[in-house]
Amino acid sequence: MFIDQARIFIKAGDGGTGHCSFRREKFAEFGGPNGGDGGDGGDVVFVASNRVSTLLDLRYQKHYEATSGVRGLKTNCHGANGSDIVIALPVGTLVKTEDGDIIADLIAEGQTAIVAKGGKGGKGNARFATSTNRAPRQFEPGTPGEERWVNLELKLLADVGLVGFPNAGKSTLISAISSAHPEIASYPFTTLRPHLGVVEWMEHSSFVVADIPGLIEGAHEGKGLGVKFLRHIQRTAFLLYLVDITEWISEDPIVIVETLQRELQAFDPELLERPFAIVATKLDSQGNGQHLEALREYCATHHYPFFPISAVTREGLPSLVTYLGKAVLEAKTSCASKC
Repeated sequence: MFIDQARIFIKAGDGGTGHCSFRREKFAEFGGPNGGDGGDGGDVVFVASNRVSTLLDLRYQKHYEATSGVRGLKTNCHGANGSDIVIALPVGTLVKTEDGDIIADLIAEGQTAIVAKGGKGGKGNARFATSTNRAPRQFEPGTPGEERWVNLELKLLADVGLVGFPNAGKSTLISAISSAHPEIASYPFTTLRPHLGVVEWMEHSSFVVADIPGLIEGAHEGKGLGVKFLRHIQRTAFLLYLVDITEWISEDPIVIVETLQRELQAFDPELLERPFAIVATKLDSQGNGQHLEALREYCATHHYPFFPISAVTREGLPSLVTYLGKAVLEAKTSCASKC
């Protein structure tokens, strides 16, 4: 089961209390205070790991608590620190507060973030000894560890995002150009979870494609399935609009493109600023070709990159893959230069 959202409660460990004691050896004149400090509480740490692919486990276990520090002991013994609790999350997980503020964005394998800091251990009475106060009975309690509810959102990391109506051919395309094997069938919404595929386009060069469930008009309002997974294309550098051009499709292909763009804009206006190309799918079943020519003319008028393809016969796929590889490489180079 693919779970990309979760809400959990985390609590760091409390600091241990300082100790109050005095030396009582028979021959130690004016022994003085020897109460030790309490230990610090453990932190709650999130770490990004490629070994975890969903947030499923966090749906069932919602409370996580680090251990508290041990109180100080006599003879100036420091209490043991509490143990951190480390929670593995999928790479690409966004950690937010209840108010929506971003705490951490885990985008690289092994990246860590302390999301709840453990409390500090209290001072023992030995810390308060002075030349005028040689027998202090003062000591401190430990401070409480941080606690909060956090919201987790998984956003898959991909270079290219496939966008289209149900049955537009997204799953067929990703299975044709990569080793991914999503379900392919002749009924709507066969894709119930996002899929990633790695595409090799030249020696030692590749890019990652994300296939999300099909969009329908009103997706940004919660209709259909796509809106649940639109967050996964927010990280992509390039978008592909897939349009079915077979003759039995009643929708105008131009209307389909404009509908897809409206839904993306309603969900996140920044998505329309991404570079994109338009792909006419199912070229092997186009029929009289009216939809294909209308879409080709529309793209030429607006200077949109246009690729008619057939994932079944592989017609047009080599040129599309090469174009995407160069576009992704250019986007990464541009990002690196800006950074």
